[in-house]
Amino acid sequence: QVQLVESGGGLVQAGGSLRLSCAASGSIHSINSMRWYRQAPGQQRELVASITSGGTTNYANFVKGRFTISRDNAKNTVYLQMNSLKPDDTGVYYCNAPLVVLTTGRYAYDYWGQGTQVTVSS
Repeated sequence: QVQLVESGGGLVQAGGSLRLSCAASGSIHSINSMRWYRQAPGQQRELVASITSGGTTNYANFVKGRFTISRDNAKNTVYLQMNSLKPDDTGVYYCNAPLVVLTTGRYAYDYWGQGTQVTVSS
């Protein structure tokens, strides 16, 4: 019913920048909050940043000051601008929508994108 598709990952050198995007599609009325997670090889998935429908943001300490999350509610799209990238930022980045209000008025929960690979070389 709802699909999330991430894009924008790639290979960059330390100190470089990338902008990730996540577009939600389907029978969507609104999305409460949107989140970015990442998972490094052999590590557990961790929350990177979140943004509410009203634009309130939260960041993990390890990205604060370097990353910026934003969204376009009209496009049901969330972005992650990543600056001053470090090698330990390497991983698969996932978009997550914990709560989606469908056009039917029903609620749907916990949608995930397929992930986009970010690799930062030293």
